[in-house]
Amino acid sequence: MTDRALVVVRAGALTTVQDRGRPGHAHLGVPRSGALDGPAAALVNRLVGNPPGAAVLETTLDGCALRPRSPVVVAVGGAPGPVRVDGRPAPWGAALRVPAGHLLEVGTPALGVRAYVAVSGGIAVEPVLGSRSTDLLSGLGPAPLADGVVLPLGDPPPGPYARVDVAPQPAPPAELVLRVTPGPRADWFAPGAVRDLTSRAYRVSSASNRIGLRTEGPALVRARPGELPSEGMVLGAVQVPPDGRPVVFLADHPTTGGYPVIAVVRAADLPAAGQAVPGTPVRFVAVRRH
Repeated sequence: MTDRALVVVRAGALTTVQDRGRPGHAHLGVPRSGALDGPAAALVNRLVGNPPGAAVLETTLDGCALRPRSPVVVAVGGAPGPVRVDGRPAPWGAALRVPAGHLLEVGTPALGVRAYVAVSGGIAVEPVLGSRSTDLLSGLGPAPLADGVVLPLGDPPPGPYARVDVAPQPAPPAELVLRVTPGPRADWFAPGAVRDLTSRAYRVSSASNRIGLRTEGPALVRARPGELPSEGMVLGAVQVPPDGRPVVFLADHPTTGGYPVIAVVRAADLPAAGQAVPGTPVRFVAVRRH
């Protein structure tokens, strides 16, 4: 019987299994999780013939190296960077065949933060609450990859994979523009704080992670002292901790929190937040609610 599996030769700084996540469990204290750059994950799945919700690998900053135990079709997308098979250059953003035992190397991105690796059949780790995603906050799902880990693969899809030279993908942002609507606790801030949020210059902090995009820049001044009782938090919430620097909640965000939320980012802008490298300028733009 064919051994449908991948051996992790080099796990990289942080490589996790991700799919569309596990929404709908906030009442249990379980974050949504899932790929930070959902469109990139869906595209690489499409390139290898998988359904869009199949589990992929999400790498962070320096890629990974994998060795399949059987022939597979793979695609690497998201943050653009070098791809090699047994030391030879291979295409990024396109489907390619990797023979059994050959080494697939995903290098450090030239732009952006996170690359996505789809393999025909998908990563077939055991699902938890309907998802195979790694959740760094709650610890649900498979642990972040380590060297030597063996990942099971699903059966290859019956249909053909996409034969394109390079699939077009949006470039990681040179400036991160986040459209925001007023949050439920905007009144906890001094007059003009919302205007400051949408007119002052911020940058992505190196302390950002899958839980939240942290910013560096002018502190937002509070009008009320103390903290709120914990209340529900949503994806894209712009929470302001005591230092006054906004934090944008991403896929592994906590489901409750006590710091006030001054605004909420449009969901369509969050994939770019997952690709913004430290130091990227951030601009919050006020828009009307639909």
